[in-house]
Amino acid sequence: MDKKISRRDVVKGGLIAGAMVPAMGLFLKDARAAGLPPLDPNDPTAKSLGFVTDTTKVNATANPTHKPTQRCGTCAQFQGKAGDASGGCNIFAGHSVPATGWCKVWAQKPGA
Repeated sequence: MDKKISRRDVVKGGLIAGAMVPAMGLFLKDARAAGLPPLDPNDPTAKSLGFVTDTTKVNATANPTHKPTQRCGTCAQFQGKAGDASGGCNIFAGHSVPATGWCKVWAQKPGA
């Protein structure tokens, strides 16, 4: 006996699958960020951008625009959530940075 699939079933299945793809992306992003290796401050890119793991240790002479309130956790490039100890960074792809860190690319996160 052949079972016929209606056009309505195909469209409904496609809409459900289309809605699930972005939702799965959210879960995978969180899992990926948790497994990122920490950024080494001696990495050439990190050094060129003045990256430090503790914003209180920024060389004020070399970085005159730095303010004590600037830290990775409040940067627009930080991919972690508020309160996370570390998270991914758009600048240092493939690595996590501590929320207490800082680099020359720091930009205020909207709404923070």
